[in-house]
Amino acid sequence: MNISLMYSMFLGDSPRWYKQAILSFLIVNPILLIVLNSLGLNGGFIMGWIILLQFIFTLALALKCYPLQPGGLLAIEALVMDLSNPYSMMHEIEANIEVILLLVFMVAGIFFMKNLMLTIFTKLLLNVKSKVWLSLLYCFTAAFLSAFLDALTVTAVLIGVTVGFYRIYHLIISNKYFDDTAHDIHNDASIDSLKVEELDDFKGFLRQLIMHGAVGTALGGVCTIVGEPQNLLIANIAGWDFIEFFLYMAPVTMPVFVAGLLVCFCLERFKLAGFGSELSGNIRTIFAEYAAYEDEISKNDDKKKAELAVELFVLVLLIFALAFHIAEVGIIGLGVIILLTSFKGITHEHYLGDAFKEALPFTALLCVFFAIVSVIHEQHLFTPVINYVLTFSIESQTSIFFIANGVLSAISDNVFVATIYINEVKALLDAGKISLEHFNNLTIAINTGTNIPSIATPNGQAAFLFLLTSSLAPLINLSYFRMVLMALPYTIVLTIVALISVYLFI
Repeated sequence: MNISLMYSMFLGDSPRWYKQAILSFLIVNPILLIVLNSLGLNGGFIMGWIILLQFIFTLALALKCYPLQPGGLLAIEALVMDLSNPYSMMHEIEANIEVILLLVFMVAGIFFMKNLMLTIFTKLLLNVKSKVWLSLLYCFTAAFLSAFLDALTVTAVLIGVTVGFYRIYHLIISNKYFDDTAHDIHNDASIDSLKVEELDDFKGFLRQLIMHGAVGTALGGVCTIVGEPQNLLIANIAGWDFIEFFLYMAPVTMPVFVAGLLVCFCLERFKLAGFGSELSGNIRTIFAEYAAYEDEISKNDDKKKAELAVELFVLVLLIFALAFHIAEVGIIGLGVIILLTSFKGITHEHYLGDAFKEALPFTALLCVFFAIVSVIHEQHLFTPVINYVLTFSIESQTSIFFIANGVLSAISDNVFVATIYINEVKALLDAGKISLEHFNNLTIAINTGTNIPSIATPNGQAAFLFLLTSSLAPLINLSYFRMVLMALPYTIVLTIVALISVYLFI
């Protein structure tokens, strides 16, 4: 057996130091567990935290190596070490089946709507000259859509549109964009005038817009039942409908929403935290000529007009279906796929398969994450934190719950954290240890605490992790640490505003 060949194949072309780190984790973990147990310590609890930190390490270096492989190896090792079991992992997957169906079907459904989305956002890009106002529009639009749709769905739309922008630019500067005619929409002289710095600025421009949009999904997602997966879970346990949920959350979510837009304005106006890149004149000319070329073709292309009409009609149906929650989001996504492909004439399996390529790797990664979550559950990693919070006085518990939820959601999955906390609080209510009013206040703190501070890292929110592991991230140089740094001003301001709102109004 050629050991050196196996090592060279291990984790593909990822850096040598990264391979050595993952191998050392896999080798040392079982030994460390044996040593901890032999010393009479709680080896499972300690190793659970160690594996959680190691898994976060794989997420932090997602651009060096996709986290599915190294993270999956750690998850398998955790199961082998009996820190959890396949049945607990399956239970976590079943509890989050709506999120998985959302990724499988809704993201694929948006793929067949990309022409409409690209047309709309291209018009915005060209008509809104100010980067400040364009950023505010991205943030506001993402927040509004996330309040009625779902943060992951909106993120999928933003990713698709941004990838579309990048591909247009790449095709044109490569002098490869031709239609069936021999008409080239850009001349070689203009292409040659483009500089490497302009490409870097363009990547920065796209990176900043997508980050404003991603934060916007968090601003809107915290407001309503359908915005985030845990919102529906919390509302069901609390017995709130759509309007009640919005009204209960409004004293916190509305100040946070305003603060988020103000932060967006300041970041772009004063060019802070890696924001402020402008669209160069050459690149704007490229998109203007592309838009003009597409408009010229569309005037004489009845099929394309019909396709855009179908996409617009299905988009309206999608908004109403999700707003009134006529079915689970994933099921609605399946309906979107059926409607769009049927009326656009896409009937071959090969073309259908392309729509699923973007989401399925992330879906697999999410299932691996649920294995890590099952370790958290089986080893009771967060139990000491919960017990400590419950020792505080009732008057201060609301703020403490917000802080505790925020810290845990930033390093773990906010859906999991919300599930644990809301069940604990409901148990206290059922036991008669807290009043219904105090239960409602704690529920508000749990929902806002898991949704707002969790924007600090991609670990906290599935939409952020989806963005980090998408095909867009390497195109625009969006790494884990860059995402954390760009989100930091939002994290600090929004968390402070939310905490003050919880303290004053809840």
